[in-house]
Amino acid sequence: MKKYSALFRIRFINSLQYRAAALAGLATQFAWGFMEISAFSAFYRANPAAFPMEFSQTVSYIWMQQAFLTLFMMWFWEYDIAASIIEGSIAYEMVRPLDIYNRWFCQITANRLARAALRCAPILIFAFLVPEPYRMTLPPDAAQLFLFLLSVLLALCVVVAFSMLMYISLFYTLSPTGVRLFIAVISDFFAGGIVPLPFFPAPVRAVAEWLPFAAMQNMPLRIYSGNIAGMDAFAGIGLQIFWLAALLAVGRLMMSRALKRVIVQGG
Repeated sequence: MKKYSALFRIRFINSLQYRAAALAGLATQFAWGFMEISAFSAFYRANPAAFPMEFSQTVSYIWMQQAFLTLFMMWFWEYDIAASIIEGSIAYEMVRPLDIYNRWFCQITANRLARAALRCAPILIFAFLVPEPYRMTLPPDAAQLFLFLLSVLLALCVVVAFSMLMYISLFYTLSPTGVRLFIAVISDFFAGGIVPLPFFPAPVRAVAEWLPFAAMQNMPLRIYSGNIAGMDAFAGIGLQIFWLAALLAVGRLMMSRALKRVIVQGG
């Protein structure tokens, strides 16, 4: 365990040095958050009772989504992992005294957390200081905040476990383009990245809420906003645990089979 914690720490510290890139992205996220809230505000003014979430809940959902964008978005890509498979340097990884699945899992998690650490504080401070109706609100109580933090941790693990499936698929496809674009679009839609799942038509929502994507950003953001509370929050966390266990099992099985058949061409 010490070797993986050391790897995590090194990757986390290394990713913290990209402050300029993080600051450049903040302006985009501020603008995007404002545009989303403004668009929703126009619809809410017409008939607030027609929507499945209160406007204050939607505002909190959007700001938290922007603050933790790098934790949850599937279109963030670890180029060195993909390159190690495509270019053949995976051979060096295979002779190291480290489990490749665990190593990549630690690497992806550390990089995502470091990026979020650089961006979340300015966005959250800004979101709490802007005037109404753009201001974000706190959860109703400490218990709800604790459930949110637990759900964030599980959502991050689900995202990383799902990402691992994409990287493992490169052993068979050798091209990340198709899988990456397909998963980015599908996950962004069904995880509530475009609009929250409560806004989906009832038949689509009934299916979407059981998919692994619903265990990603959808769950912690709705718990924070208060749209999911009480026993529903515990049920949602249970769903996250289920999908995390399933994705880890499938990922390890796929990795084991891929490594047994991998062929690295010399030259």
